Amino acid sequence: MPRTTTTPPAPHAVLPAVPESGSWEQVATREVSKALLYFPPWLIGVLLFGLGTGFHYTLRSDDPQVTAWTTALIIVCVLVLTALTWHLSHARSLTGRAHTTLTTLAGGLWVCAATIHGPATLVTGRLILIGGVAFALSFNIRTVIRSKQIDVGGALADPLGFLFGRGADKAGMPQVQARTIKATAHKVTGEVQLAEGKQIADDLQKKVPYVESGIGLPPGSITTAIDPDDASKASVTISDPRVMKRPIAWPGPSRVGASIAAPIRPGLWQDLDDVAYVIVGHHVQIMGKTGSGKSIGGAWNFLAEIVTRSDVAVFAIDITKGEQTLGPLKAALHRLETTQEGARDLLSGMFAKIKPRTDLLASKGLQKWVEGCGLTYWVLWLEEFPDIYDALTDKQQEQFLSLIKAIRSAGGTVVLSLQRSDWTQMPTIARGQLAKMCFGVDSGADATFGLSEAQEDAGCRPELWSNKQPGMAYLDAPSIPEDRITMPMRTYAWGLNAAGEFDDERASEQMRAHAAAFPAIRKQIDAMTAGLSRLAAAALADPATPPALHHHPGAPATIDGAGSGADTDTDTDDDDEEVRDVAAEYLDTDDPDPDVTAGLDDPIEDFPEGEPPLTFAPPERTMTPEERGAVLMARLHELWDGGARDVGTGDFKVLWESTDISRAWFQKQMRRLSEAGVIGAYDDDRQRYLMEHRPELP
Repeated sequence: MPRTTTTPPAPHAVLPAVPESGSWEQVATREVSKALLYFPPWLIGVLLFGLGTGFHYTLRSDDPQVTAWTTALIIVCVLVLTALTWHLSHARSLTGRAHTTLTTLAGGLWVCAATIHGPATLVTGRLILIGGVAFALSFNIRTVIRSKQIDVGGALADPLGFLFGRGADKAGMPQVQARTIKATAHKVTGEVQLAEGKQIADDLQKKVPYVESGIGLPPGSITTAIDPDDASKASVTISDPRVMKRPIAWPGPSRVGASIAAPIRPGLWQDLDDVAYVIVGHHVQIMGKTGSGKSIGGAWNFLAEIVTRSDVAVFAIDITKGEQTLGPLKAALHRLETTQEGARDLLSGMFAKIKPRTDLLASKGLQKWVEGCGLTYWVLWLEEFPDIYDALTDKQQEQFLSLIKAIRSAGGTVVLSLQRSDWTQMPTIARGQLAKMCFGVDSGADATFGLSEAQEDAGCRPELWSNKQPGMAYLDAPSIPEDRITMPMRTYAWGLNAAGEFDDERASEQMRAHAAAFPAIRKQIDAMTAGLSRLAAAALADPATPPALHHHPGAPATIDGAGSGADTDTDTDDDDEEVRDVAAEYLDTDDPDPDVTAGLDDPIEDFPEGEPPLTFAPPERTMTPEERGAVLMARLHELWDGGARDVGTGDFKVLWESTDISRAWFQKQMRRLSEAGVIGAYDDDRQRYLMEHRPELP
């Protein structure tokens, strides 16, 4: 299927090159500028001679006592200047520092001698002539050596050593030495040697903003990582964060037909290298505020890659936004649930198949899923996870937590997407199992829930993006190199128009077309996966014969006999389609009980009179916002009157078991009541709200 590929925008150069000369005037100007670099030492020699001459004729005296104390004063000044030179010298080596200091001492002593004996006597005249020339030439030699690091075209032979060394000096780390390992048009990578026994990589990470300031680079240009083999070294990368400010068009899938065990490519790193992320073998948390790009940038780019792989099935749930986010991908998904009942059914069914899958792998001598093991890998995608978790019963919540712990070895990955992963939204036991992908957030406090500890220690700040740079993210997960977890990435943008601007309708069309090109119905899947899937039974029985694809100019592809996500029949209801598929499955098989002769359209008789054979849970009570608030206050009064002086989430469990109050609504109202002084402050250690007095609304 044809797809549109847009070349990523050209990056800004990290190290500015010298502009090409277009005239003799420019050539002359550049050469004069170079020559002026060698002039200062000679000028200082002339100034010293003038200083000695002036002192000789103004400070010289025939009185021995005056001469003595004048000489002593000059020597004291010389020693102070020498010590100050040593202290303030930022030379990169002991030799350079000593050279600068000794030059100050020698020049000062000559001025002292010239003050007493005159600047042009037999001794002082030869000293200033021979010694001055020697010192001036020595500084010229140092200038030549440093300037040789820059060739005539403006490219640095050791750009990292030149730039990073200058910035580290200004940041108060003069003993830091950097060495370039690799330099490209978009980045410079290398290693940094720290002061042994005095500095570690963490010290350097804390100084990175100051180093950037010392070099004059944009914030976020430098990323560092610990050297796993030497504590006195760190790896460093300099790139240009400004290239990330513009959307980067999705270039198409990276490895069509490969295994899910191969890396996926959801975006580009800040240095414009492809992100290569192996999602197999762990679970992922995707977090970011509304508008930060976690759905279109995160979900779409992950799933657009995943559905092109040959040995994976995607099961997705979104009971909050329905098909708004995942609907365009529907043709490529093996199941998409948008109701509470459907979510519960899918998770329960998946939990029931964990042990059979692990037993099958064990029978083959495998401790975990591997490519070619015969099982289809599962990706369970949960959009707006807190709402899904709240929709589960207590038993189902326990099953879900068991699923999180067991599905990894059974051949599955769970991706949980949400806005803020605090303890009210994400079970602690689940959060500890997750890799971290963090998009823009509202504050530094929110960032702590989306970043790993290593990212926090390195100073990653997704709150700087907020939702102003959608698609920007940090990623810390298995298979991501240590030096990348602190480097920003940008996920690809879908639906960019000719002007490079996002078009929502165009993006949905582009995703629908992509999903239709890789329909789930074509994949060869195992029997347990087929049992969870909601695809047509006939297609599952013979997946080797793909349905025909219809291409219409300007419209996405659609598939005969399967829902592709395109609007081919606006009168068709999803639930009716599922019923038809289930009915077709039983009509195509032998009748399991010849005595049952009822047809599909025959009426179903009611239960006989008397008690029903099953016990049903009481229905939730639907309330207005005012009624919910009254119920919450009544429960607070009940707890206070019963002797409680602090309350936690568990004390209000009865509310969401018997009414339509959700945990998310409850947590929001409790925060508002605390801010208004109706209840006390929240105790982070005990995770409970204090009650200093009986709660009463003002």
